[in-house]
Amino acid sequence: MTTKKSDIKTEKVNEKISFEKALERLEEIVEEMEGGSLSLDKMIAGFEEGQTLLKFCTQKLNEVEKKIEVLVKKGDKVSTEPFDEKMVDEDTDVSKPDSLF
Repeated sequence: MTTKKSDIKTEKVNEKISFEKALERLEEIVEEMEGGSLSLDKMIAGFEEGQTLLKFCTQKLNEVEKKIEVLVKKGDKVSTEPFDEKMVDEDTDVSKPDSLF
């Protein structure tokens, strides 16, 4: 049984690959698919690989989101608190922690 190039790359997602590499490959797949020169079989294989990569990237982002802590200035002390996305809205400049309060 022969192994397709896309199968090899999809298998690597299950190994320790970086978020950046997965995102890079996902972008390559999108470019190939938008090019319009792929056969239907290659489009389907690309879609399947893309779905796997998308799931991997989403999982990584969710893991990182759970770890984010916001520095909070309270008087003269700086402490950390768990990230609360309700604290940050579209109008908040997150580059200025004082603007959160």
